[in-house]
Amino acid sequence: MFTLPEGLPVELNPLAFLVGTWSGVGVVSSKFVNAEEPSEQKFQQQLTFSVGEGNYLTYQATSRLLGLATDGSEDIELPAELGFWRLVRNAESADHGPTLLPGSGEPTIKTAEDLEKLRNERDGFDIEASIIHPGGAYEFYSGQVKAGRIDVRTVAGSHMPGHLVEAGKAWGYAERMYGTLTQEGVNKLLWVMEVASSVREPLVPLVSVELERIA
Repeated sequence: MFTLPEGLPVELNPLAFLVGTWSGVGVVSSKFVNAEEPSEQKFQQQLTFSVGEGNYLTYQATSRLLGLATDGSEDIELPAELGFWRLVRNAESADHGPTLLPGSGEPTIKTAEDLEKLRNERDGFDIEASIIHPGGAYEFYSGQVKAGRIDVRTVAGSHMPGHLVEAGKAWGYAERMYGTLTQEGVNKLLWVMEVASSVREPLVPLVSVELERIA
C-alpha cells in the first residue's frame, strides 16, 4: 500500500507518487537530428524526486549511454538534469522571496479540503516544472497531474543558448509524460519525451525509459 512520504506538504500530495529514487534502462533516439537514418541506443538512468522545505519537489537525473562492454568501460556519461516541480497556485506571504528572503505567516493549504480548491476543470491539478541542463538549456514545463499521470509541455520562459542553436543541438519545443504502473508487485515509473524544432512542427520521439523504485 502506498503511503505519503514523510514531511510532504499537503499541496504536493498529487505528486507524492514520484518521491524516491528510480533506476532503469531506456532508449534514446537520433531521429530528431537524423530523420533519414535514425538509430536508437540504450542508456541507463537514475532519477530522484526529493522533498524539500518548500512547496516543491527537487528533481535530479543522471544517465549514461550503455556500451557493448559488460564491465561498463565503453559507457558514456550523459548530461544530467536538475529541476523543481510544483503545483500551480498564487504566491502568498508564506512563500520565500524575493530570492533568499524568508516568507511570513502560515500557508493557506493545510488540509485535503484546501488542496481540492486547486483541482482544475479536467479533475487534475495544474503543475509546473523547471529543468536545467549543464549546456545552458533551460526548460520550463506546464501541464497537469491526474491519477498518477503527468503530461507537460514547454512554454514561454524556456531558453536555448546560442551556442547550442548554432551547433544544431537545441530543441524548440518538448513534451514529457510520466506515469506509474505495478507489474508483479514491482512499482515502475515510465516516462517519455518528444521534441520538435518549434511548437508548429510535428513531435519526434527522443527518450523512452522504464524505471523501478530503488529507494
